[in-house]
Amino acid sequence: MPRYEFKEGSSNKFWEISLSGTSFTTRWGRIGTDGQEKTQSFSDTATAKKEYDKLVREKEKKGYELVGDGEGDEDGDGEAGESASNPELEATIFSNPDNADAYLVYGDWLQRQGDPRGELIALQHAALQASGDEAANLKKQIAKHLKSFKDALLGDLADALDEEELKVEWHLGFIRSARVGQKDYDSDRDIAELVKELLAHPSARFIRGLTIGMAHFDDENDYGDVITALTEALDGLGGSKTLQNLFIGDFEFPDDTEISWSHLHDISALYKLLPDLRSLRLRGGSLELGKVDLPELREFTVETGGLPLSAVKSIASAKWPKLERLEVWFGQDNYGGEGGVEDIQPILDGKGLPALKSLGLCNAEFVDELCKVLPKAKVLPRLERLDLSQGTMSDEGARILAESAAAFAHLKHLDFTRNTLTDEGERAVAKLCPSVSAGNQRDYDEDYRYSAVGE
Repeated sequence: MPRYEFKEGSSNKFWEISLSGTSFTTRWGRIGTDGQEKTQSFSDTATAKKEYDKLVREKEKKGYELVGDGEGDEDGDGEAGESASNPELEATIFSNPDNADAYLVYGDWLQRQGDPRGELIALQHAALQASGDEAANLKKQIAKHLKSFKDALLGDLADALDEEELKVEWHLGFIRSARVGQKDYDSDRDIAELVKELLAHPSARFIRGLTIGMAHFDDENDYGDVITALTEALDGLGGSKTLQNLFIGDFEFPDDTEISWSHLHDISALYKLLPDLRSLRLRGGSLELGKVDLPELREFTVETGGLPLSAVKSIASAKWPKLERLEVWFGQDNYGGEGGVEDIQPILDGKGLPALKSLGLCNAEFVDELCKVLPKAKVLPRLERLDLSQGTMSDEGARILAESAAAFAHLKHLDFTRNTLTDEGERAVAKLCPSVSAGNQRDYDEDYRYSAVGE
């Protein structure tokens, strides 16, 4: 509870105030006594916060000075202390992470402990309900609060935030999503350790999204130690009850590194630790998926310059009862790309994919062969979108699809960009469905045909 004191002449008084949702409690009296206490309630959290701020300003004008737990200072030097924790209240949030009321209850408790996340919950909840000038004012207060209490809210993570190797989004007092990754070639940040620190931090207790950028600018970008650290951190927590979105490999290729110079390795140990994962995106090479078991997953994307046959088979044999979007980049033979139409037949048959609406079979060197079987693929009638971009599709493949145009007419969108079609091929597929992307084609060469992304 923020405490203010006034010492002048014979005066030796204190004044404390604690904001809790739609009410606040004040306590005042002579220093050394328990003083008196009063609670005031208001119609909403925004009004309560407005009156709270008004009273604080009045006391400051009278000469009261903040001591102990307070709002920090304008330069963001809020001290980092041990964050408060209430397992019972946290369990309520874990049971329904979208229940704002559970956060407000926890926020009330946190404010009584002097934890700055308590007031942050109240401010952010009020901002969600507000509009216009009130919303703009609350956003300014939130920004000020985050700056003033940066060290208390983030602890050792604050340095990574300052160096732009950690980016966070706050929601109802906690980190909702985060991105970690080295900034540039001058960085010596251990991203594996940063991942561990982040997931162990109380402010990330209810994290929903995690993005991992460059792990190593120096030499090849290997994610082996990061994935090990991620696995160990989640295992130490007993798995994550809230993490829903995971992206490993958020880098620009070829500017940051080549896609095949990034190594993902085996990620299968993560599955059991992320029971509520909804979106998984992977970018890089050397990928092993093992037996995929992600029953809540809605989106799966793998972007690679060379997908090994074992990974192709893992994807083809996976059972994703709720998966709505699947995008696979197969890559070039020169960079480890393996497999063909026969290896993805279970996908074409729609096995284990009852909810699939969007299918991307991209960056493949077997697109013409794929065109021969697509018109009769069992999965096709279920789809709304089909992506065959970045491959080696020729005018022959386009002609085959055009001859079975009726099979594709129900689609909302088709993507043939960055293949090897001529103007004639583009015209052949242009009207297969209401929306077709077929521009930005690469030169066709009978003897030199590769998918768009390899190295």
